[in-house]
Amino acid sequence: MVVGCLEITLRIPEAHSLKEKRSVVRRCIDRTKNKFDVAVAEVGLNDVHQTAQIGIAAVANDHSFVNSVLDKVVAFIEDDLLGRAEVESKRMELIHF
Repeated sequence: MVVGCLEITLRIPEAHSLKEKRSVVRRCIDRTKNKFDVAVAEVGLNDVHQTAQIGIAAVANDHSFVNSVLDKVVAFIEDDLLGRAEVESKRMELIHF
């Protein structure tokens, strides 16, 4: 079993309130869950207006499949948020059990 964990930090320059930030983050999370079979949640920086941390997890039996899915998730998020937010950093880890 391979568990892939991905942490993405987003910069949302147009968010001047938590409500504006949450609308961008919620849309990103919902669209990512619907497109890919992964778990997604906001995992940090909850009270910062212009920055968000999103955690994504995928589980499968093949290392390359998990890596591929998480790479596609990053590309999708970068494209989906174009003009509203940008990926500031990303960190991926694959754990073998």
